[in-house]
Amino acid sequence: METVEAGHDDVIGWFEHVSENACKVQSETLRRILELNSGVEYLRKWLGTVDVEKMDDYTLETLFTSLVPIVSHADLDPYIQRIADGETSPLLTQEPITVLSLSSGTTEGRQKYVPFTRHSAQTTLQIFRLSAAYRSRFYPIREGGRILEFIYAGKEFKTLGGLTVGTATTHYYASEEFKTKQETTKSFTCSPQEVISGGDFGQCTYCHLLLGLHYSSQVEFVASAFSYTIVQAFSFFEEIWREICADIKEGNLSSRITLPKMRKAVLTLIRPNPSLASHIEEVCTELESNLGWLGLIPKLWPNAKFISSIMTGSMLPYLNKLRHYAGGLPLVSADYGSTESWIGVNVDPNLPPEDVSFAVIPTFSYFEFIPLYRRQNQSDICSDGDFVEEKPVPLSQVKLGQEYELVLTTFTGKEKPPLHFP
Repeated sequence: METVEAGHDDVIGWFEHVSENACKVQSETLRRILELNSGVEYLRKWLGTVDVEKMDDYTLETLFTSLVPIVSHADLDPYIQRIADGETSPLLTQEPITVLSLSSGTTEGRQKYVPFTRHSAQTTLQIFRLSAAYRSRFYPIREGGRILEFIYAGKEFKTLGGLTVGTATTHYYASEEFKTKQETTKSFTCSPQEVISGGDFGQCTYCHLLLGLHYSSQVEFVASAFSYTIVQAFSFFEEIWREICADIKEGNLSSRITLPKMRKAVLTLIRPNPSLASHIEEVCTELESNLGWLGLIPKLWPNAKFISSIMTGSMLPYLNKLRHYAGGLPLVSADYGSTESWIGVNVDPNLPPEDVSFAVIPTFSYFEFIPLYRRQNQSDICSDGDFVEEKPVPLSQVKLGQEYELVLTTFTGKEKPPLHFP
């Protein structure tokens, strides 16, 4: 099969253009945000009835940064709660709120709601296309190849006002953008939607592994949202590989899979394959007895070219175990973002995760950066209270080597999420 190249040059060319003109693009992005949302209740509170369309970019940017305060999620929470309760008047955005995403952090002991619009879904598709384009420069994949992807869509629920609430990944894996991403990048996950959205981590993981081995010769790379998920999956595989071998040999499915829709979907795909089962048994016996599972991934998925996941920040402690399973396969650190917005793309996926840096995508949000300085006589291990903050600067004034706290003005609000940007 041919490698996938179509469209990659176009998306990289677009990104290089907006990056070279980041100052102008950021001003345009802020203008789009304000023109779209100038009439919403939250902005009227700070900007009044100012006609943003009649202002030049510099005046608008100056007015916005001087009048609209930097806030935390707690300041926006009353507005979001009104949206969750069913209020339909434009509070934070003129664009319809399609779903509410659950963040990983908490506010007053509960997970935070983050509004999602159509724009949120479109930026997710765009960053995945961009990321795939940069990866293809180092690790070209075959058209129609498969991804052994450990992905999970959690349970969703409804708010009082009828909005669907779930994690960002749950919304994404159920969206049309997820299907479009596979078609655009010409890489298809091994597991059907019934497995991804099964809701039981153990059963989903078993089926991901089973189908990954069923399609083992077609797998181009291994991926998950977070590196610890891949480590968990293969630690589980060490325990249940004999069961999987039996299923592949007989074209059956373990009794541990009790969810009817998942069973039916998987059984539709697999067929008895005694020769593949014998090969897996031979490899796993050697891995278990003599190698301590070193190089598990390339030995069982010989055409896999890399492993992709979030590997920076809190995921760094999992790298040693992941490298053990990878056995020399490159580890590609995935892109940088928060629940509120995608932020940057890894433009050099050939670098090891410890050395990776991210290029900010200036069309996704309006970014400001608060310079952080450690207080004198402090150790290298600092808490948030050990930093002195200065006045925020725009993206165009960010300096290499300086540590910053990031402020996002998205199409649904302006806030300071709990993350630092070195």
